Amino acid sequence: MLKPVLVVLLFDIWTSSGLIRIPLRPMHSVRTQLRAAGSLEQFLEEHHPDTFSRRHVQCFPPGMSSMQLGRSREKIYNFMDAQFYGEISVGTPAQNFSVIFDTGSADLWVPSSYCVSQACARHRHFKAFESTSFQPDGRSFGIHYGSGQLLGVMARDTLMIGNLTIEKQEFGESVYEPGSIFVFAKFDGVLGLGYPALAEVLGKPVFDNIISQKKVDQAVFSFYLPRRGTNDAASGELLIGGTDKSFYSGEINWIPLTDQSYWQIKIDSVAVQGTISLCHKGCQAIVDTGTSLIGGPLNEILTLQQLIGAMPSSFGEFILDCARLSSLPHVTFVLGGKEYTITPQQYVRKEMVGGRALCLSGFQSVDFVSAHGPLWIFGDVFLTQYYSVFDREHDRVGFASLKH
Repeated sequence: MLKPVLVVLLFDIWTSSGLIRIPLRPMHSVRTQLRAAGSLEQFLEEHHPDTFSRRHVQCFPPGMSSMQLGRSREKIYNFMDAQFYGEISVGTPAQNFSVIFDTGSADLWVPSSYCVSQACARHRHFKAFESTSFQPDGRSFGIHYGSGQLLGVMARDTLMIGNLTIEKQEFGESVYEPGSIFVFAKFDGVLGLGYPALAEVLGKPVFDNIISQKKVDQAVFSFYLPRRGTNDAASGELLIGGTDKSFYSGEINWIPLTDQSYWQIKIDSVAVQGTISLCHKGCQAIVDTGTSLIGGPLNEILTLQQLIGAMPSSFGEFILDCARLSSLPHVTFVLGGKEYTITPQQYVRKEMVGGRALCLSGFQSVDFVSAHGPLWIFGDVFLTQYYSVFDREHDRVGFASLKH
């Protein structure tokens, strides 16, 4: 049986030396919950018939067809797999919300008390009439997802992250949340940490306001995410304003950004068991804390699945033989001239279904296209193996080895 993981409200957020620490808790993703209940396939067929079909399994796992491209459509699936959440508050007095701290988007939104969707009934709502610092904006916003459009109104209010106060932060109050993904989600909203160019609505994203209001000494934030297999109560951390040497060893390897919307970097090559098999002439990737898996272009991911011996399932994912984990090949990404190797124990997700272990590939196809070509996505399968640093001052991403 899948053990339930409770939402934990965290009040031990603290600062030191100008650093703001936000504890992050792992939770079972929407996909994991549905699979444990035996409802995953039915859910995808009922709620996403446009992007899921058994006839697509061989070609477009896990549920994306070649005609359905783009950031917004894919994001609904990223959130379906998202695993790490933290706490913020909005308004005066403070109203608390759990959010995904998402480097793959740039908007902040939480449910409005006027929201009419089923999803909002299961989450905390923002009550504008109770906040003395609330300022209406007058603009509406819409974020397109695969199953519909999240709609709402823009506003400004005081935002608190830990004991860091950001004045007059622009954010969205959702009044309609599409589909059923958000019904099952453990988070209330999303706090985007991408560049302003990625924002759906003109204005300053949260981290840009933190910088302009001089709330931190360094325009840097960093993530420590606990690896799978750790205790359910194990806490990760988002650190705003710098890095924490207690989490990593050695030097940070810095990779310059190739674009300033996503946190986008260049991959030098991808090797399977030491042999360069993919991305021979280099390719592009975004570093995305809002998704769990490692994504890549369709043809390359299908090749990678074959090389690791993964077979397509009836519900759009790839499965492996759990008894063969120790003999599966390593996958190595070369970034900034340094090798980052992911072992089978790290890229295979093991879940219990009906008392039996199910081993799932941590790689998925995502046909994201940018001005630089198709994009890979480094989600939590990669980010739980390394300490990750996001530097706005120098427009770069850094990775360092975790301390064991």
